[in-house]
Amino acid sequence: MPDVLWLIIGLVAGLGGGAGGYYFISRQMVTGARQQAELILSEAREKREALVKEGEVKAKDEMLRMRTEAERDRFQKMEEIKNQERAAQKKEDQLDRKNEDLQRLAKQLEGERQSLADKVKNVEAKTLELQKTLAAQQATLEKLSGMGKEEATRTFYERLQQELANDVAARIRKAQELAKDRADEEARKIVIGAIQRTASDHSSENTTSTVDLPSEDMKGRIIGREGRNIRAFEKATGVDVIVDDTPGVIVLSGFEPVRRETARRAMEKLVQDGRIHPTRIEEIIEGTKKEMEELIQQTGKQTCYELDIQRLSPKVVPVLGRLRFRTSYGQNVLKHSIEVAKLAAIMAAEVGLDPKLALRAGLLHDIGKALDQEMEGTHPQIGFDLLKRAEEPHAVCDTALRHHETEKAETPYCIITAAADAISASRPGARGESLEKYIKRLQDLERIATNKQGVEGAFAIQAGRELRVLVNASKIDDATALIVAKDIAKQIEAEMTYPGEIRVTVIRETRVTEYAR
Repeated sequence: MPDVLWLIIGLVAGLGGGAGGYYFISRQMVTGARQQAELILSEAREKREALVKEGEVKAKDEMLRMRTEAERDRFQKMEEIKNQERAAQKKEDQLDRKNEDLQRLAKQLEGERQSLADKVKNVEAKTLELQKTLAAQQATLEKLSGMGKEEATRTFYERLQQELANDVAARIRKAQELAKDRADEEARKIVIGAIQRTASDHSSENTTSTVDLPSEDMKGRIIGREGRNIRAFEKATGVDVIVDDTPGVIVLSGFEPVRRETARRAMEKLVQDGRIHPTRIEEIIEGTKKEMEELIQQTGKQTCYELDIQRLSPKVVPVLGRLRFRTSYGQNVLKHSIEVAKLAAIMAAEVGLDPKLALRAGLLHDIGKALDQEMEGTHPQIGFDLLKRAEEPHAVCDTALRHHETEKAETPYCIITAAADAISASRPGARGESLEKYIKRLQDLERIATNKQGVEGAFAIQAGRELRVLVNASKIDDATALIVAKDIAKQIEAEMTYPGEIRVTVIRETRVTEYAR
């Protein structure tokens, strides 16, 4: 029992001591926490005061900066306003000066206007006085000369027209001489060189074909019973068969050269075959037509190959081949076209143009002659339409249309081709024409010249390639002679068709005759 008591007492004492210790420790901890809190609060107060002071300083600095900037902006605005005021004042001063100048100028103009009005009045008065004087002088002149005003005016204008004609003629002569001096020598070199490089022989071709017969009996077989064979042949070919007294020969005459050549070949085959009757005639002619078509196509292709003509339309190739059987003034048109093409190419190279384009234009310039006997229109227009549809270059189409110089050429290739055409046609033996046409052409040349006023005589010489005109020296002076020559040349170009060119020479001479008695 006493042990338990002591244990309890001890336990109670222990608990009391522990509680006191705990209380003491707790009190100490509370005191320390309070002191720590006060320390923290003190530090917070100090930091707050520091932050407040720092904020006040920054606020003062910001306010100072903003005030400085505001002052600077205000100063700049004031300066700008002052500058604008100065500029406005300057403009105002300038306007004032201009206003003063305008007022001074207005006063000056008013003075000049008044002076001019006075001068106008003086001029009008003097003009009226002059008109009266002129009227008096005119009346005096009319009385002295015996001519009225209209007659004197007409005389004056006639003299003026004559002077102008003389001046124009002198200017034309001067321009011609200048152009001739510059161009003749170079042109002569180019043309002569082209002619020499393409020199070739020519022979005129006629427009009829002949077929040799092995015997005179063959004529009767060709005619047939009651003429049925010859009628069948002429109907199938469109060519006239002339059987005359010429031994061993019959003549085929036709308007269209391809048909005539077809008829000639067919007739030769019939003569060789010996079987001549309408059915056989039709068979032979039909086969010959196919051969001719192939020959024409091959001729066109061969010509392009020889001249190195590229990409020629299939529509144009057979038409080109037909020129082999076409003649103009007795000259074969295909041979003529080939020669013109070579001449044009040479001359184009000499003057710096494209020789290939000139070659093409020269070859196709007379392409319309292959169709002009079957179609309406001139061969230049027919050729132009054909080449236009074939999409040939503009220079080629222009050359076909204008190579006879009926219209102004649009390209230099047309001019070169026209020169080459004249060269080819003018060579001796190149062309032939009937005696009637030749004589009529000479008569037309002389008629055109003799119809001109002041012409006493005209003579066509050198086979119609030169026309010499004799004029009356008392009616036509040197200046008018030039105009007469030009008028005659223009009328020949407008009214006549001729190969090459015609030279017109006007001769004016003064003859003085005196007798010794």
